[in-house]
Amino acid sequence: MFDTRLSVRRRFLVLIALLPLLLSGCSQKFQNVSDTFRLAVRGDDDTVKSSAWIEQLPYASMYARIGDGPQAFMVLALAEPATVLTSPKTPAHSQVPAMQLKWLAADKGMLVTEHGRLVKTLNLPLGNLVQVTAATPDPLALGLQLPTTPTTWTRRIDWQPGYHFGYQLTSRFEDKGLVTITINTIAQSARYFVETVNVPSLDLQFDNAFWIDPVNGQVLKSRQLIAPGLPEVETQLLKAYGQ
Repeated sequence: MFDTRLSVRRRFLVLIALLPLLLSGCSQKFQNVSDTFRLAVRGDDDTVKSSAWIEQLPYASMYARIGDGPQAFMVLALAEPATVLTSPKTPAHSQVPAMQLKWLAADKGMLVTEHGRLVKTLNLPLGNLVQVTAATPDPLALGLQLPTTPTTWTRRIDWQPGYHFGYQLTSRFEDKGLVTITINTIAQSARYFVETVNVPSLDLQFDNAFWIDPVNGQVLKSRQLIAPGLPEVETQLLKAYGQ
């Protein structure tokens, strides 16, 4: 994923050319989302942006790593109302709109998240998560750090390649306590949760991991398996939506 080779000078010129396209406010919607692909650029090595550069860039952003691949820088191209994975009354996020966030890379790869949960991917080389559906809210949306939040959850997923539709996943969340994580050289406190996921029809079990803000429940870092047989995705939030 994210195989783009641009010179440093070209990267700078692309960024300057895109700055007039910024919109006011927090919506961060673009007239032409394909223009944002050129903002997320990297070569064969991990991409690392300075904290000062990230703060000056008026886009939400994150790092993403697919499997054992290099770290890529991604920007938020579009924010839309979230789906049924989010409760309309979420105590931990009562001041934050429930949004589905679409993050883009230079090669048109896309990660779609809701409250830090990967709910869809597009244009990844080995396969994609097509859809996540659930009858109850994702505990991530309710705030994992709250004692009232359920520690179990059931959902169904579809993925490709192949005809993988409606596979049921059951999850159990375990609070591993407070830890210190470092994102882009900045140390911060986080609550570490392990989500143990079972896929009964495949007799399969795997773990996802989430490091969340201990106050507001925002996912700061995660490691999530896209779907059975597909690679793991690691994300690190650099600049939050609406920040």
